[in-house]
Amino acid sequence: MSWTYASLLALCALLCALSMSPEADSAAVPTDNTNKDSKGPLKKLFLKEADASNFFRRRSRRASKSQDEINAEQRQVLAADERRREFHEEKRNEYENHAEELNDEQDERTRESTEQWREFHYDGRYPPQDYNR
Repeated sequence: MSWTYASLLALCALLCALSMSPEADSAAVPTDNTNKDSKGPLKKLFLKEADASNFFRRRSRRASKSQDEINAEQRQVLAADERRREFHEEKRNEYENHAEELNDEQDERTRESTEQWREFHYDGRYPPQDYNR
């Protein structure tokens, strides 16, 4: 229990020392309101009411777009279509290669089983015939 009291006392001493230091006053916000109308960062942040209404009137949903905006959007759409086309073409090529490999493997297994059947059923009297060749 004594270590909790000691740590609490040390924490209070540290807090008191920090509040008394001169750096603590420089971080505080000044309370004087003498510069209400100054051209500070807040003036740059907010628009006048007339400018804001003109901005929204000029860029409403039904406002016509400039030709540059239309061209930029069209380029983005065409680029997205090209990327989509390339992606699907790549996937189709992968699928076709996979299907071709599967067919080749199946053909090889069929050929091997056919040759085994011929060898097993060959009685030696007739020359072996090449079926399907």
